[in-house]
Amino acid sequence: MKLDPVEIGHSYKLLIFFEMKIYTKGGDQGKTGVVGGKRVLKSDIRMECLGDIDELNAYIGLLRVKLPEGDLWDSRLLRLQTDLMNLMAHVATPSSVESRSSVEKPVESSRFCENWIDEEEAKFDEESSYFLVPGGNEVVAHCHVARTVARRAERHLVALNQEDYLEDYVLRFMNRLSDLFFVLGRAEMHRSKVKEYRWRPFLSGK
Repeated sequence: MKLDPVEIGHSYKLLIFFEMKIYTKGGDQGKTGVVGGKRVLKSDIRMECLGDIDELNAYIGLLRVKLPEGDLWDSRLLRLQTDLMNLMAHVATPSSVESRSSVEKPVESSRFCENWIDEEEAKFDEESSYFLVPGGNEVVAHCHVARTVARRAERHLVALNQEDYLEDYVLRFMNRLSDLFFVLGRAEMHRSKVKEYRWRPFLSGK
């Protein structure tokens, strides 16, 4: 790759770029690298966690493009996507690695979710106390897909935490995210005037 010098002020700087292809062939045998240089199987529980969080982020992106233009949810969901990418940097780093990631830890993300949940629930006629049949409209359905992926990510993070310590904010954030997407599904049905199909209460005497 040949690059011409770039003039900055009165001096010339030669910008050197290292060409990197998207494929490296290093993972063709089913292994990949984690922070610190160790290579693990792609089925390793840490990689399962990272895959789940990445999948959740992609679903949030899909949810965002289904929102009407100018929807107030868009910027909040974008903030959560950024927080998830920051989270991945820390989940990818084993506790044995001395050099910790300089990426910001999303320690306040669970509080952000709680505030949003409280804001939406204040608009409901009834509290969120029922299991709901997913569906209603496209945005509601995507909220429920995001909810279930967040739950899977949480389960895998719990398993990882049994093998290698994760800071408390990690599980707290993922647990709150699934709650948030359940409430957002309800909120979308409420604002779109779509009927809820309830299955049964969360707590039952039976």
